[in-house]
Amino acid sequence: MSDHRMAIAVILVMGIATFATRIVPVLLFGRGSKVPDYVMYLGKVVPYTAMGLLIVYCLKDVQIMAAPHALPEIVAMAVVVLSYLWKRNSILSVVIGTVLYMLMVQNM
Repeated sequence: MSDHRMAIAVILVMGIATFATRIVPVLLFGRGSKVPDYVMYLGKVVPYTAMGLLIVYCLKDVQIMAAPHALPEIVAMAVVVLSYLWKRNSILSVVIGTVLYMLMVQNM
């Protein structure tokens, strides 16, 4: 399969998967029906759980005893938290923290 066909196939599959995640709740709960309480609860707790899981995953291999002693990770996390508290913009905070982290890792 050529690269162009593979790219088109991947785009189509991703489009179908994205559409499916949008249409399944409508099919399950209908347009006007009340969403069950447990689904509302999951909608409130899953984003925080996912962020916690991502933080643990990102920090699992950090070597505190070896140079640079987790300095890039600590500084980047602090910048993310402080920029979020300042601007209340999650995407901006993550982008700033990621760019800062990558600059620190590349230059240390």
